[in-house]
Amino acid sequence: MAIEPPQRLVRALGETRRDGGAEWLDELSELVEQAVRLRELTVERVQAPGGRSSLVLLVRQADGTPAVLKLAPPWARPQSERAALVRWDGLGAVRLLDADAERGVLLLERLHPEMSVRSLPEAKALLEAAGTLRRLWVEPPAGHSFETVAARTGRQAEAMRAGAETDPEAAPLVEAALAAREQLLAAPPEERLLHGTLRQSKILAGERMPWLAVGPDPVVGECAFDLARLVRDRVEDLIASPSGASITRRRVKRLAESLDLDQERLRGWTLFRAVESGVRARRVGRPLDAELLLEFASWL
Repeated sequence: MAIEPPQRLVRALGETRRDGGAEWLDELSELVEQAVRLRELTVERVQAPGGRSSLVLLVRQADGTPAVLKLAPPWARPQSERAALVRWDGLGAVRLLDADAERGVLLLERLHPEMSVRSLPEAKALLEAAGTLRRLWVEPPAGHSFETVAARTGRQAEAMRAGAETDPEAAPLVEAALAAREQLLAAPPEERLLHGTLRQSKILAGERMPWLAVGPDPVVGECAFDLARLVRDRVEDLIASPSGASITRRRVKRLAESLDLDQERLRGWTLFRAVESGVRARRVGRPLDAELLLEFASWL
């Protein structure tokens, strides 16, 4: 079965995983064929433009029920995604139907990929996204092996320091972001299972519930870390607006109040995550994205 991966996935693998990405793409058609044959699936089409870390196919099960087959490389942590979906059990997130996480295979319920929260007006989109996050923030299972916020941001902090050495323009923002991280990690208020990378485009319309989250990169830590990624959604619109800075500050306040979180902690994690993403974008050759993210971070 010949599978043509979306160009978005190919480009992303080239940017972020130069070692092993080409080999995984070469094996992808065989992996799909094995997964489809084992589960008696019929492939309808590849979902495009798709994600930046996995291949998504729209399929039908043997009884005709629509589903989604997702194949992810090992560095995308499919085992962690499987464990989080099991813990959520369909509450606020897409339901897991079957998995072989060792081979990066996840069979998921079919949502409506053409309809995400991002299609709603901004205020409504933020409200629905915040409500989805609230349902996902549960106690992590005992003895869990999920990565922690401290560990993940520790790796990111090392890369940020290295990037700042060759990017003097970003150095002050990097210094502020790293200082915020140290302060935030000193006394986290709670420990919850988090989506890890939620944005409006990762919340899709469903049948069981109006909106369900997909594509987690789960992590355990405080809720403000998760919400921080949502603050900068539609960043290009914020940058284009003459009142973008004030809109951003109001958004931090509104989201923090809607979920009973500390506003300053949300601001701190928003700063860290925006600077980290901006430095990383510049490192992998996406200067426009880097410029937008770092300007956004300067407003915080």
